[in-house]
Amino acid sequence: MSEQPLLVLDPTGSDPDAEHRALLARGPATPVDVLGVRAWSVSDPALLKRLLTSPDVSKDGRAHWPAYAETVATWPLALWIAVENMFTAYGADHSRLRRMIAPALSARRTAVLAADIEALVTGLLDELDALPPGTTVDLRARFAHPLPIAVIGRLMGLPADRREEFRTLVDNVFATHLTAGEQAANTASLYALLAGLVAAKRAEPGDDLTSMLIATRDVEDGSVLSDAELRDTLLLMISAGYETTANVIDQAVTTLLTHPAQLAHVREGRCTWQDVVEETLRHEPPVKHLPLRYARADIPLPDGRTIRTGEAIIASYGAANRHPDLHEDPERFDATRPGKEHLAFGHGVHFCLGAPLARLEVTTALRLFFARFPHSGLAARPEELTRLPSLISNGHTTLPVLLRPAREAPAS
Repeated sequence: MSEQPLLVLDPTGSDPDAEHRALLARGPATPVDVLGVRAWSVSDPALLKRLLTSPDVSKDGRAHWPAYAETVATWPLALWIAVENMFTAYGADHSRLRRMIAPALSARRTAVLAADIEALVTGLLDELDALPPGTTVDLRARFAHPLPIAVIGRLMGLPADRREEFRTLVDNVFATHLTAGEQAANTASLYALLAGLVAAKRAEPGDDLTSMLIATRDVEDGSVLSDAELRDTLLLMISAGYETTANVIDQAVTTLLTHPAQLAHVREGRCTWQDVVEETLRHEPPVKHLPLRYARADIPLPDGRTIRTGEAIIASYGAANRHPDLHEDPERFDATRPGKEHLAFGHGVHFCLGAPLARLEVTTALRLFFARFPHSGLAARPEELTRLPSLISNGHTTLPVLLRPAREAPAS
């Protein structure tokens, strides 16, 4: 691949800021070790956008990665490259799958959910408000987690009594400190839940996206989703619809409680909650590195090196969002920043279909939380917060917050 030594991506995700800086210091792309797999990490935003829209870069490892067969058998992240859905599809196959799924997450359908999301947020805040003033809670467990799993649960028709089980298994999909055996067992449990969901909806269809996907036919060729495509599409929608949104809520609350001047910008009208969400997506994207893509031809790099045909590529969104060519002073969170361009939702044909829904959920969550608990504060120093054990997912294991509702004035 290159004589440049491999940079080992940290599977525990303990210091992503240092990792972003290390990647950026090594140029637009650099060879890395991803749990034993050699890949090119691309952190230059211009190069990354070019590769994300290039026909010479595929997400189909079965077709375009010579190391696929030997890797998928033992790699802890096997599920990320083996699923059969639009996440790993290429070309016409990707277009077919995306065309069948897109109506389920259209902007119009998302807008209809606004009242439901507001009601869900209000219900979660009512539970917190019932606690004695000054109570410290884990806001990730009590707010950032339950909101998106409830939203995607209702959309997908997940039984309410199984949502927590789904949530735990999805968390493990993103956990990169687990062994290949532990991940295989987690995948088996997750697939068993999904099989049960599909069987139940085939027996009794409902007004939900699972039932809709079971019945969906491609308008162009009349095809339906195969059993594997249906199962893995449900997995994609549940995991992407839950984990990433929880991370953005987590990171936004953490930042605003750490930097009260940013919260003041919103309260005093210098920016909006939407601005806070976009700057959070830029500064702390919910996914740091997204595996994997594959070169279908030799790809020359700006520094004279070459990604060779058949080599793996990992999109390092966290580092790319902080590239100095993209923004001035990129390490600083600034909700009043005039431009907030980012790659948190990807780019090109694989741009996240659920982006409007995620934005709606996070904006609603922040607006209502800080209206209800305007004087709250972190119950730990920022450096004491533990990162999720993941090179993919960007959040905290817990988010201890001291709740102070609007009726309680801050201590003088």
